[in-house]
Amino acid sequence: MIAKTTRRLALAGLLALGLASPAAAQGFPTKPLTLIVPFAAGGPSDVIARLLADHMGRTLGQQVVVENIAGAGGTAGAKRLAASDADGHTLLIHHLALAAAPSLYNNLGYDTQTAFAPVGLVNTGPMVVAGKLALPPVDAKAFFPFAKLQADKLTIAHAGIGSNAHLCAVLLSQALGAKFTQVAYRGTGPAMNDLVAGQVDVLCDQSTTAVPQVQGDKVRAYAVTSTERLGVLPNTPTAREAGTDLEMTIWHGLYAPKATPVAALDKLNGALKAALKDPVVLERFKSVGTSAFPEAEWSRDAHAKRFGSEISKWAASLKAAGVTPQNVN
Repeated sequence: MIAKTTRRLALAGLLALGLASPAAAQGFPTKPLTLIVPFAAGGPSDVIARLLADHMGRTLGQQVVVENIAGAGGTAGAKRLAASDADGHTLLIHHLALAAAPSLYNNLGYDTQTAFAPVGLVNTGPMVVAGKLALPPVDAKAFFPFAKLQADKLTIAHAGIGSNAHLCAVLLSQALGAKFTQVAYRGTGPAMNDLVAGQVDVLCDQSTTAVPQVQGDKVRAYAVTSTERLGVLPNTPTAREAGTDLEMTIWHGLYAPKATPVAALDKLNGALKAALKDPVVLERFKSVGTSAFPEAEWSRDAHAKRFGSEISKWAASLKAAGVTPQNVN
């Protein structure tokens, strides 16, 4: 009898929340919004965030302020969102590293599977395996054998444990059966700056920020991690074309805290969709080698489904690579 009563009360509570959500979000947004970027300014996530913030702010009628909270491979920014008020005014843009975090860290301070409400998928694209100009190899077919033989002498930069650059470095080491000296930064922007300066040897970077540096002849692109070449880097082969089993597709999504009213989530999703339909935004995406998800995947449900599958995928992949969880610094 007690169990039945408890179930009835729980159901009543859920129904009450469902009925209250539209009222709670009436007139949303009522103040400026904050969009958390869990990496340093100037990095790939920051570039995409600022494009979206500008467009979504105009659609929503409120300013969207970008706040960079770098640290711990993007988990510091995620923790900040998890602790935020669930009113829709604080958002997070994050990539697949959010899904990989449970397999990398023991003490996140939040439950990745339940702490966030997916708002919508944003963009997808490959990583670029880039090297400093002073490295001897001039193309991918020479680079990968060189990297395998010289791995213990090469430094590979990344934006912290759990970042896309780190995950790509793990997969590259796994593909070559070699171990590099890893150099961690607080963001991909600083890591790229040191690659350009020749302070580190290699960096796996998202096309969003790698392409301009390659086109400016400041770093050398050896390969892309997609199944096909990028239109903006037509002379750069895929890793598979170069004989290396390395494939990785990155993606960004927008998140709100759990328990954010459904009406607010729907309005945010609508503003995101408007941005993804804008030819100016799409052309900017294209110019840096990334693209919006197909329109059929713009729903909140599609985002939630992909997020769940990526958590499982990276758990298996990182375990196979011998990566064990560590404490967040």
